[in-house]
Amino acid sequence: MDKVLIIKAGKTFPSLVSKRGDFEHWILSGIQVDSDSAIIVDVFSGSPLPGFDGISGVVISGSHAMITEHQDWSERTGEWLLGAVERQIPILGICYGHQLIAYALGGEVGDNPNGCEFGTVEVNLNENAQEDKLFGGFSTPMRVHVSHTQSVLRLPDNAKLLASSDVDINQAFVVGNSAWGVQFHPEFDAEIVIEYINQHREALLREHNNPDRIIERCLDTPHGSEMLKRFVEILNEKI
Repeated sequence: MDKVLIIKAGKTFPSLVSKRGDFEHWILSGIQVDSDSAIIVDVFSGSPLPGFDGISGVVISGSHAMITEHQDWSERTGEWLLGAVERQIPILGICYGHQLIAYALGGEVGDNPNGCEFGTVEVNLNENAQEDKLFGGFSTPMRVHVSHTQSVLRLPDNAKLLASSDVDINQAFVVGNSAWGVQFHPEFDAEIVIEYINQHREALLREHNNPDRIIERCLDTPHGSEMLKRFVEILNEKI
């Protein structure tokens, strides 16, 4: 049976690992797939990616690394993703994964000129989203969790913009009909995003943001988990 490939692009904070697990655990929980039905590859630690046969879909996690660091593991993963896109394997890139897809396909990634974005925010869907397999049917705005300082500054030429927020115009895009990038974290809940805010408290203060005010606006929302379930439905359609 084909399996979902989770590309682990980094590790979360030890304070979260001890309580809630790591990126791959949150993704597995969100897509409601057990570990026996998934392949987890820790590219951040140097593990090689498999061939394309036997993979039903791909989810690329977030990371505390930066695309602009051009680390070897990241560059290799970007090259691998080109092959996955060419084969029309369904892909969902989350935060770093979103940026890596855009970068690999010729887009531009860098520091967000509007500053960092943390907390629970509203993401506005455009007309493209209404016809999209993953986003179609969601009401706008969506309430989602975000935690990032870099963004996709320019989409690849063959990408369609799906969603934007006040701070980040390129919150979501699709390439073809099977490769999506989302800057937000559909696998986060309020507890996780609040920990990220606290861990970045000093950086937020330097940008004249109020971490406590941001935390007050954090709340659990169903949109992220619904999106992950939809992605799995798309995988099942492909089988």
